[in-house]
Amino acid sequence: MLPILHAIQAAFGHVPSTALGLIADALNVTKAEVHGVISFYHDFRETPAGRHVVKICRAEACQSVGATGLAAETLAKLGVDWHETTANGAVTVEPVYCLGLCACGPAVMVDDKVVGRVDEARMNALLAEAGA
Repeated sequence: MLPILHAIQAAFGHVPSTALGLIADALNVTKAEVHGVISFYHDFRETPAGRHVVKICRAEACQSVGATGLAAETLAKLGVDWHETTANGAVTVEPVYCLGLCACGPAVMVDDKVVGRVDEARMNALLAEAGA
């Protein structure tokens, strides 16, 4: 099932709800089982992401150096919650549970670029670059 879900998401940017029944029928499983896999793995999306995806590390090392406050400020500034996209479609914000920059936290990833030691000013600059 995972390779099928990855291929669909690569093609459409998300796994449309209309695909669940087709996947279930092809694999002889229930739609609930397909939905369970999609909801279990955080990388699968049920709706399209924004043009840019900002992932904020929520692991303990980053939390200890301010990631919780950074996340709260970012979500408030953008007017979204986790996994939501800004009204202009520019940015989707997602939690991630380690980016491998534990000594350089708080860490974020914008699209495929990992950035360490992010404070509010740096986050604002990253968001501006993303069009938020």
